[in-house]
Amino acid sequence: MRILLADDQERVRYGLRALLRQQPGLHVVGEAENAHDLLALTTVLHPDLVLLDWHLPDVPGDKVLLSLRQVAPELPVIVLSGQIGIREAALEAGASAFFSKSSPPDRLLDAIRRVVSASTDGRCDT
Repeated sequence: MRILLADDQERVRYGLRALLRQQPGLHVVGEAENAHDLLALTTVLHPDLVLLDWHLPDVPGDKVLLSLRQVAPELPVIVLSGQIGIREAALEAGASAFFSKSSPPDRLLDAIRRVVSASTDGRCDT
């Protein structure tokens, strides 16, 4: 699975990259620190999944999801945030799943597996 990371914090991207690198079949193909780069990389790299920080610096999360849906309508997106209250807004905006950054890393891996399994169904609740 080809995964694109989108988070403005290098340390978060580093941690995600390190976690995913340990998992067979999961490959980080690119990293974006803003919405503009995310959209550009999505069109060039054609990832299978995006891990998206809800709070990118240049565009609100719901607008980023809308733009992603225009570029890649079927692309699964897991929204990441340290604010659990964002969950409903992210799912309503079209996220495939939500993951709290305060949750244990193994829960993110579970969410990835569920999203991949449910990619034909639409959403997955984490």
